[in-house]
Amino acid sequence: MKSKSIYIASSQPEGGSLTIAIGFMDMLLGNYKRVAFFRPIIPDELKDENDISFMLRHFKLDMSYEQCYGFKVSEYIQAYADDNQDKIYQELISKLDKLKESYDFVLIEGSSRYQFDTVFDFDINLRIARNLETVYIPILNAKDKSADEIISETHIVAEAIHDEGCVHLATFINRCDDKIIDYLETHLQNKENEQIYLLPENIELDTPSLSQVRDEFNAKMVVGKRSQLEHPVTNIKVATMSVENYLANIANGDIVIVAGDRIDIIAASIISFYAKNHPNISALLLTGDIPISDDIKGLLEDFNDIVVPILSIQCDSFKLAVALSKMKSKITPKSIQKITLAKSIFDKSINKERLSERFANSPNNVVTPIMFQYRILERARANRQRIILPESNDERILRAVDILIRRDVVDIILLGDRVIIEHQARQLGLNITEASIINPKDPVLLEQFSNIFYEMRKHKGINKEMALESMELVNYFATMMVYKGMADGMVSGANHTTADTVRPAFEIIKTTPNTKLVSSLFFMCLDTKVLIYADCAINQDPNAQELAHIALSSAETAKSFGITPRVAMLSYSTGESGTGPDVQKVREATHIARELDSKLLIDGPIQYDAAIDTKVAAQKLPHSQIAGDATILIFPDLNTGNNTYKAVQRSTGALAIGPILQGLNSPINDLSRGCLVNDIVNTVAITAIQAQQFSEK
Repeated sequence: MKSKSIYIASSQPEGGSLTIAIGFMDMLLGNYKRVAFFRPIIPDELKDENDISFMLRHFKLDMSYEQCYGFKVSEYIQAYADDNQDKIYQELISKLDKLKESYDFVLIEGSSRYQFDTVFDFDINLRIARNLETVYIPILNAKDKSADEIISETHIVAEAIHDEGCVHLATFINRCDDKIIDYLETHLQNKENEQIYLLPENIELDTPSLSQVRDEFNAKMVVGKRSQLEHPVTNIKVATMSVENYLANIANGDIVIVAGDRIDIIAASIISFYAKNHPNISALLLTGDIPISDDIKGLLEDFNDIVVPILSIQCDSFKLAVALSKMKSKITPKSIQKITLAKSIFDKSINKERLSERFANSPNNVVTPIMFQYRILERARANRQRIILPESNDERILRAVDILIRRDVVDIILLGDRVIIEHQARQLGLNITEASIINPKDPVLLEQFSNIFYEMRKHKGINKEMALESMELVNYFATMMVYKGMADGMVSGANHTTADTVRPAFEIIKTTPNTKLVSSLFFMCLDTKVLIYADCAINQDPNAQELAHIALSSAETAKSFGITPRVAMLSYSTGESGTGPDVQKVREATHIARELDSKLLIDGPIQYDAAIDTKVAAQKLPHSQIAGDATILIFPDLNTGNNTYKAVQRSTGALAIGPILQGLNSPINDLSRGCLVNDIVNTVAITAIQAQQFSEK
């Protein structure tokens, strides 16, 4: 495979090259297994250059720090003074070639040319990019500039790139004022081979976080949660007035600076934070190095697990306010909300398909966990569906909703009391304003849903009172919304059992006409490929007929997600070597599946190692079409399947997405009660894709 590379560089200070690099890396890792990050020149004074450290940690790149840069600034300047630039370029090419030998793509980030303006009369990034034979993307900083200034700079930069002999892939104009974007789009005429992308200014990206304040001022966190340190430091206010005047002058999101001995202000802030109709400030910064007594601290900690974050800083209030007003924003691997926002802005502003057409396409059969996640999010975003999440009281759900909304993946419906949900979201510093919120206690909907459920289930002995009691359970209510077409799919299980999630689906949604039973699968994202494990959550001890239908359903699901179905029917014996009822069940299931779908690539009974390892397969089942290369592994029973998926997940670090239910008339999916926020995001995306497919049918 031919390696590829892109060189991006900001032509001015504070152009936001890191935010652009985040978007590019996210896109590249969605298409390539191994992507490298490289900076040709880095500052001398930094022990750990910020952008390199960020990329290595956040994207978990398989690289050392030393591989990620070429030279320090002083080394390049000395080489220029000695008229020895060719040696520098040769060594840069050598370092880049070594990366190309090991990686499928190299993202190169240059330094702001203004760091070198006093030394060189040329753009150092263009000179390096030309010698590295890579395509080039300049990043312009549009902040505080008129539209005409931006247009002029765009033409000047384009001419400089042409004169230097570089391949000009596209121009990114970052930090644009929303008021002039339409004007720029009209007057920056895109020629056939010229691509200009406008990225809007965003106050949150440009604002320091509490985490920065803590790190730069060596602040101590008195009370609060680590996740609250992502709050932006905006609307800084110094509290010197009485409590009455203080409460009248604060607003949602304020950062309040107050002397550490003003217990009255601290107490008023906590009460306001918990009051539904009063402002929720983002943090209290206590100055003067005045310690809070243990009794007061204990009282604050006793309120709830969510409380106003309070930091203590050894500085007086005035100096701190001045310092905060001058602080520049910084993105670190802990800045989850800023990272999500940077990716979202990139996704919305860049025509990835058009940009990708400029690259030479190379075949790539490897699928990494990052690639798989990226692809399902892109597919979900392409045709947004309405996904309902009934467990709005769970913090993980709200955090997932914040990510899904920011990245425009789906339209979210939450069940619960609007005031309570929005209040909790504000306390967590989350933006869920675009989510629809339905109250499951709505008497009109409850009556309507319970009447429908009664008619469905009266033949089972359910009366109207029992039907109403069922609809008062959020999973039943949410499932009925899917049945009525008010939502396209449902995801639940963060704090409900699998039975609580699946039972309403069985009773209301029911199975598709050609499906004999509902089953489940996991997408097991391993280091270089995605396997499907089934059934690992629903059917305890399926018979041969049921195993065959699980295999057929799993093959259909695999095809719908771009995975070529090669089905291995697992057993403790391979081929004809074993006997016994368990082996015979798998052998019979394989035979039934072949009769039902003669084109399906399926084999069994087969052991796990023979199914996925080509060397073992060559010995145990040499003439099999799927042995050693199976993509779907069907387990003989729930005990084997559930334990295997958990063993592989925990021992290898594989990403397990699921259980994904198959065979229902509408997509309903379950979560593990130990799920992480990322698990919820992935499952919602999968559910949305299933909903797209139901819509197409």
